[in-house]
Amino acid sequence: MKVSSISLAAAAASMASAMSLQWVPFVESIIEQLPLAKEESNSKLFDLHRKLVEIPSVSGTEEKVGEFLKEYLENLDYTVETQVVQESPKRFNVYAYPGEKRDTRVLLTSHIDTVPPFFPYRVEGDKIYGRGAVDAKNCVASQISALEELRAAGEIEDGDVALLFVVDEESTGAGMKFANRKTGVDSWETVIFGEPTELKLGVGHKGIALASYSVHGKASHSGYPELGVSANEILVDLLNELLETEWPVDDLLGPSTFNIGKISGGVAGNVVPAEAEALVSVRIAHDHDFVVSKIKQAAESRPRVNLDNLYSVAPQYLSYDVPGFDNIILKYSTDIPNLDGNFTKYLYGPGSIHQAHGAEEHITFSDLIDSVDGYKRLVKLSL
Repeated sequence: MKVSSISLAAAAASMASAMSLQWVPFVESIIEQLPLAKEESNSKLFDLHRKLVEIPSVSGTEEKVGEFLKEYLENLDYTVETQVVQESPKRFNVYAYPGEKRDTRVLLTSHIDTVPPFFPYRVEGDKIYGRGAVDAKNCVASQISALEELRAAGEIEDGDVALLFVVDEESTGAGMKFANRKTGVDSWETVIFGEPTELKLGVGHKGIALASYSVHGKASHSGYPELGVSANEILVDLLNELLETEWPVDDLLGPSTFNIGKISGGVAGNVVPAEAEALVSVRIAHDHDFVVSKIKQAAESRPRVNLDNLYSVAPQYLSYDVPGFDNIILKYSTDIPNLDGNFTKYLYGPGSIHQAHGAEEHITFSDLIDSVDGYKRLVKLSL
C-alpha cells in the first residue's frame, strides 16, 4: 500500500465496526492510491453517505435525518439554524454556515427527503444501494465533504459558503418555499443545487405539474346501474382526455409527458363505485400556463369532480458554460424555481437519475469522490 498502515487500519476498523465487512476491501482498493488527507476525507464521505441513507426520510418523515444533520454539522463547528416547516409531524430545513456570517456569497443546497418506499443501505462491488443513495443524499454528503475540504485547505473564509438542506422536494416543494420566505438571505451570488446529473452541469430541466383528482358518485347495485353514478367511469373519462391531450413541446427540453401515477376507486366488482381518485403528473417542457389550465379544465368541465391539490413549477434554464464540465439536459424537475433571487444557478451532482426512484437505486463510490471535487471547483469559481 501507498498509505500508512496505521491510518488505513484505523479507517478500515471504523468502517468495519459500522457496516458490512464487504465494504472494506473495495474502499481499501480506492484509498490505497490516495494521499493521506484524501484518504481520511473519503472515509468520512462514505461514512456520512451511509448514515444518511440508513435513516428513512420519505417525504413527510424527515425529522430524524434532520436531527442527525443538525448534530453532525454542529460537531463540525457550524452555526446551525433549523427552519420548522411543519410541527406535526415535525419537519424542518437545516441551514448551516461556518462562523457567524449567515449572509454568504455562495449556497450549496439539496434535499433530504426521498420517494417511497424505503430500501435499506447495502453495498455490492463498487455500488452503494438504498433509498436516497442517488436522489439526493449523495449530494448532501458530497456538498458537506466539499465544504469541509475547502475549509481545511484554507480556501474559504467565514461568509463565503453556506449549506441548505430542505424537506419535501419530492412532493410539493414546501421546504424550499419555506426557506425562500424565511431564510432572509439576499447575499447569494451563486446557488449550487444538488441533484443527480452524471457529474455534468445541467443546461435546463423540465417543470412539473402534480395533481390529485377525486370523484364523488353514487353507489348502487351493479345490476341496476341506472340507480347510481359511477365515480370510476367519470374518472376514466377524465384521464382519457388527459392521455389524448397534445402536450407542449420545447426545442431544447423536448416533449412534455403525462403520467397517471395512482388510481383507486370502488369497493367491489358488483357495486357501482361511489368514490374514485387519481394522482397524475405532467413533466412540463414548455408553456406552463397551458398545462395548468388543462389540468384545471378537466375537473371544472365535469360535475362530481374535484381538483384537490395542484402543485406546479415551470421549466428552468441554468448556467452551464464552465470549462472542464460536460453538460446535460434533464427531464426531471427540481426545487430551483422555488428559490427566488438574482443569482447564478448551477445544477450538479453525482449519479444518474436513471438509477433513482426504483428498487435498485444506487451510486458508485467513484462518483461520490469525483462529485466532491466538482462542488469544490464550482465554489471556487463562484468566489
